[in-house]
Amino acid sequence: MPKTALLRPSSDRGAADLMTSLAGLLRDWLPRQRWFAGKDRPVTDLALLSMTELYPGCLHLLVHTGHAGHSSHGGVPAPGGTPPAGDCYQLLLGVRDHPAPRLGRALIGQVQEGPLAGHTVYDALYDPRSAHLLLERLRNPGAAGPLRFEADPSAHVPAGLAPRLLDAEQSNSSLVYGDAFILKVFRRIQPGVNPDLEVPGALAGQGCGRVPAPVAWFRTTRPFAATLGVLQPFLPDASDGWTLALGALAAGDDFTAQARELGRATAEVHLALASAFPAGEHDENARTAAAMTERLDAAARSVPALRPYVPGLRTAFRALLTCDAGPPAQRVHGDLHLGQVLRAGREWFVIDFEGEPSRPLAERCGAQSPVRDIAGMLRSFDYAARQRRPWRPEWARLCREAYCAGYAARAGWD
Repeated sequence: MPKTALLRPSSDRGAADLMTSLAGLLRDWLPRQRWFAGKDRPVTDLALLSMTELYPGCLHLLVHTGHAGHSSHGGVPAPGGTPPAGDCYQLLLGVRDHPAPRLGRALIGQVQEGPLAGHTVYDALYDPRSAHLLLERLRNPGAAGPLRFEADPSAHVPAGLAPRLLDAEQSNSSLVYGDAFILKVFRRIQPGVNPDLEVPGALAGQGCGRVPAPVAWFRTTRPFAATLGVLQPFLPDASDGWTLALGALAAGDDFTAQARELGRATAEVHLALASAFPAGEHDENARTAAAMTERLDAAARSVPALRPYVPGLRTAFRALLTCDAGPPAQRVHGDLHLGQVLRAGREWFVIDFEGEPSRPLAERCGAQSPVRDIAGMLRSFDYAARQRRPWRPEWARLCREAYCAGYAARAGWD
């Protein structure tokens, strides 16, 4: 392993030296990761915002990426400040003296210059030892530099749970420990409390059992306060709604009973959210119409074939301004579809309250109409039905009706 002193830049010069070692490798490696948001823009600059040695041979980094037209030079914020333009990513990097064949796809490369020259760098989340030590940090709350590891004192997490990294995620990385717990490690970091920690914690306080409650989490205080990861119970025998819906379609099975129960589960989550967070304003329709019009214009600019439909859609959106029906705005899921729900036994659970990671955190945490979540799920039934050839419009219609009926029966409004 490299000497510890090399891994603790105590000055701007030390941080610059460390980035000298890593910049070339990261510029090539980052755009190839599924969770990297700037795939269509070359990484033109990198800045180290924070570095902590979690244990010998493992570095925790927050790295700011600059893209064409958005340089990160001089953009490092003061502690507690606002990040510069661009994106901030969380990296856990392993550092070894020599490459190991077992690193496989975790390998980032061999450093050619700077204080880490001659060492091999890799994504530490693929390393069982690193994943185990990360869980131990969560099991034993405390601080490591600007990092804070915290836990629900009433929860018990056993030692020695075998880790495995899930491959399916797109915007984050998740480790499953012993099929008992799942740790979501956020990759793209924004200031503030991540909704995937805030919302499940608040719903647990409401006694809502539809959402797995946080067991432990970690956050940073530098260069700004932000959530970095959340540990929750894992549902090993659960299947996501998308997989179940496609299975029913392939077998020619009815899915209305499951859809009705899913509607009821959605309503229970919405009722708990309304109790856990202050009520929103009643003029949400105006903001919704404006946001929909903005997205319509952006879509039409990108896809000229949509332009003939713009006038009719604008008229429909304006109609929202005179519509006073429906519930008031409140906290919602924000990105609800069949892939965001799990069925374990006879129960539905709702997961992934992070919302659309590409949207600003303040927007994702704002009050919105619960109809947004309902519309997302109704559209998801239609997407599923269209996976079959010929597609199954009647299957989708029956599922939509059953879902709305289940929701209305529990929520008290249709």
